[in-house]
Amino acid sequence: MASRGTTETSKLKQNLEEQLDRLMQQLQDLEECREELDADEYEETKKETLEQLSEINDSLKKIMSGDMTLVDELSGMQLAIQAAISQAFKTPEVIRMFAKKQPRQLRTRLAEMDRDLMVGKLGRDLYTQQKVEILTALRKLGEKLTQEDESFLSANAGSALSQFEKVSSDLGSGDKVFALANFEVEKAKQ
Repeated sequence: MASRGTTETSKLKQNLEEQLDRLMQQLQDLEECREELDADEYEETKKETLEQLSEINDSLKKIMSGDMTLVDELSGMQLAIQAAISQAFKTPEVIRMFAKKQPRQLRTRLAEMDRDLMVGKLGRDLYTQQKVEILTALRKLGEKLTQEDESFLSANAGSALSQFEKVSSDLGSGDKVFALANFEVEKAKQ
């Protein structure tokens, strides 16, 4: 099984430590050889070394703040979510609107589907599948569902959507689910 980024993060940390050691040694050597260098060469080398140290510091700040990491704290669940999303949502349009956090567009699509069902433009099975997907997406976006919609969802949600509900609820953070849904949209486009 893949390391899910653990090995890569360890290697990144090791590389940063080695780079830091090298730059600190370079500063020390520069001070020791100061008399042998002309003033411009000394200042230029010191300036470049300090800029490199600053870049490493910025990288470390990003890593420590969580803006840059190779290991997602939820990587163990990521595979389950990918499977759940790819099984749960069969309609790319719904995945796209969910990933982009567009509840209004989802509700508009739902209204269009209701109309299409009434005029016979949309079959009952496809209508049910897509309505369940949209209602599940709306619920995950924090939208309030009517009692009628909740009942429809309870009666028609399949095991894949139930698994998606369970796994994504265990995540806690909706942003991870949205990021993954966005990834699934991009993957479906290819």
